[in-house]
Amino acid sequence: MTALYRTTVTSTGPRRGTAVSSDGRLRVELDVPTELGGRGAGTDPEQLFGAGYAACFHSALTRVARAEGVSTKGSQVSAHVALIPLDGDRFGIEVDLEVWLPEVRPDTAQVLVERAHQVCPYSNATRGNIRVGLSVTDQSRLAS
Repeated sequence: MTALYRTTVTSTGPRRGTAVSSDGRLRVELDVPTELGGRGAGTDPEQLFGAGYAACFHSALTRVARAEGVSTKGSQVSAHVALIPLDGDRFGIEVDLEVWLPEVRPDTAQVLVERAHQVCPYSNATRGNIRVGLSVTDQSRLAS
């Protein structure tokens, strides 16, 4: 299958280092969060995953809504990512996606969110591998 887009991001120094995209537009300092005993001086893989998933899901949501003639003006998607212990020395993540669609009725918004979950590449990549929760909420509950 022919890719629509390809990119490369290289990490140095696992959780204490940098991640840089091949085009240089993304460059982040990495550090262990304080909750895990680090300095918290940089971002971490869970935050990066959350940023990617939220942005990707938001794009899928916009596409699905546009096809239905529904406005996504002012919409927001928050990805709440949790690092969780699995059996043995393994770890996993869980994600809760909270969506706010200020110009859409809650029942319609829920249908759009469920459709976006079928379209979003992150949702398709994680389906069956991690728990992903979906909810429609009001803005006051979203992270700023």
